[in-house]
Amino acid sequence: MQPRQLDASLSRRDFLRAGAAVAGLTVAGNGTAPAGSSPDVNLILLFLVGGPSQLETWDLKPNAPAEVRGPFKPIATSVPGVQICEHFPRMAQAAQRYAIVRSVHHNAAPIHETGHQLMQTGRLFRFGQEHPHYGAVLSHIKGQKRYSMPPFVVLPGPIGSTGVTISHGQGAGALGVAHEPVAGAAAACATASDTDRETTAVRSRYGHHEFGRLCLQARRLVQAGARCVTVNMFETVFDRVTWDCHADRGSLASTLNDYRQTLCPMFDQAYTALLDDLSDRGLLASTLVVAMGEFGRTPYLNSRGGRDHWPGVWSILMSGAGIRGGQVVGCSDALAAEPKDRPVTPAEIAATIYRALGVDLETRLPGAEGQACRLVDANPIDELF
Repeated sequence: MQPRQLDASLSRRDFLRAGAAVAGLTVAGNGTAPAGSSPDVNLILLFLVGGPSQLETWDLKPNAPAEVRGPFKPIATSVPGVQICEHFPRMAQAAQRYAIVRSVHHNAAPIHETGHQLMQTGRLFRFGQEHPHYGAVLSHIKGQKRYSMPPFVVLPGPIGSTGVTISHGQGAGALGVAHEPVAGAAAACATASDTDRETTAVRSRYGHHEFGRLCLQARRLVQAGARCVTVNMFETVFDRVTWDCHADRGSLASTLNDYRQTLCPMFDQAYTALLDDLSDRGLLASTLVVAMGEFGRTPYLNSRGGRDHWPGVWSILMSGAGIRGGQVVGCSDALAAEPKDRPVTPAEIAATIYRALGVDLETRLPGAEGQACRLVDANPIDELF
């Protein structure tokens, strides 16, 4: 299904009422929920479309051969013994806020779309059946938190073409059109998404680039009552700089130099600003922040100095909502080619997300031909809590 737009039949009074509620949150400035409100946990999912290289982000191998380790060096973080890439200096100083899972892997086809499905639903789509995104499940189980604020928003819009014309896993599946995401912050709530209402200092903290603006919008939307905001860092992998670093000099021309100059600094700034901002406003304890791509990159550099698709192992980040930061779960082998310890599947990631959100893993959802299916067939990663 396509992401929906907010019901145009809502009256001007409805929008004014919603705007007043959001304005009240903004003026209060402390991010606390109104008295008597539900202690629901929200989700901000930063989807790093394209698939960041584990070897150039959060799982460097400085002792591997040059054709494996690549051009970047590791740096120490605020957590003893934990190192990440040198191009994430802010993240290095804030390592106590997030956990790194370094052993995520899957065995499905090494294409973007299978990873999109697995990482956003916990399941691979087969025989035409689409499974619901985390946001659609929250919408189905818990509904709207505040009047006229949709529970599930995708920013800036749905993922477009990434090579194969199949579902990206960002819809409601059998849950139906009522639980499809609203696409775009303006369609969700103009007042909540208007980053110009923030101070210059706050906007600068996130960075003067699209990803920073989207992360700030995500915080505003969650504060205003959205249950799940998915931020697609990129809408496609073609003809622009993305994490999909094939270095093919054509439509997939992104290189590791783009990681150095653009991608790593952009993510480093916006991600740490989001965690700090949520914490400062008292929202991090009730907001799960997950940053992940659809797969990793090949352990060996290709002939052009880039890296190709590799679902054999990669790293993701989790923070907030009871996640114990300052730790690493799992590890990859000496070449960052496959898990060495504590292998983690996308289904386990999904179970972990649902546990943090307070969703019962035994929940049954509508499936194909009216048959109910279990929410996810895996257990949470207990070490993260």
